[in-house]
Amino acid sequence: MNVLLVVAKAPVAGLAKTRLCPPATPRQAARIAAAALLDTLAAVRATAATVPVLAHTGRFSDAECAAELTAALAGWHLLRQYGDTFADRLAHAHAEVGAAFPGMPVLQIGMDTPQVCPGTLADALHRLSGADAVLGPAADGGWWALGLHDPAQAAALRPVPMSTADTGRLTLAALRDRGVRVAALPVLRDVDDWPAAQAVADGLPGSRFAGAVRAVEVATAGHRARR
Repeated sequence: MNVLLVVAKAPVAGLAKTRLCPPATPRQAARIAAAALLDTLAAVRATAATVPVLAHTGRFSDAECAAELTAALAGWHLLRQYGDTFADRLAHAHAEVGAAFPGMPVLQIGMDTPQVCPGTLADALHRLSGADAVLGPAADGGWWALGLHDPAQAAALRPVPMSTADTGRLTLAALRDRGVRVAALPVLRDVDDWPAAQAVADGLPGSRFAGAVRAVEVATAGHRARR
């Protein structure tokens, strides 16, 4: 068995995916975030031989799609994020998972890559079985997945600046400095801005995420037509 750890923020209007505004409104951006999270939760649920865990910040009762998210999280092990920095929160989440599920490898992902599917996650776990860790680079220089046989090694993240063009490189270096053998996962594109949202949606026809992005495109086109 493995733990699949999703790190997420409650998709509350004005707080989630604000870099999608404009063209999205704050509520539309939060709906896109909710759709991305729902698609991610579904992929985790469909991945065999895994324990689903969510480390979250924010109140899901205030979020867009609150009822659907609550239903999707039924049976999940839920953790609250805490720490002074995002790196601290990640390290704490891994430590809590390690304490709750001793001896289980942990694969951590976020809510910015709704294109992950059960096959993507199963392949990452397979690669983790032959290495101390796996790291999935993101196209913007960050990373979209971190898998660790020993969750305590996530302490290496604490000095690493997150959400920069060097985050992936510095994370890899920090792990290797601790003697951790790291295998690479495929590069994926994070949904951080509107062009990325459109590009990822293009590859996910019929998904919740693509539907939420298309709804903004339709609304924007309608607004322009009325001007």
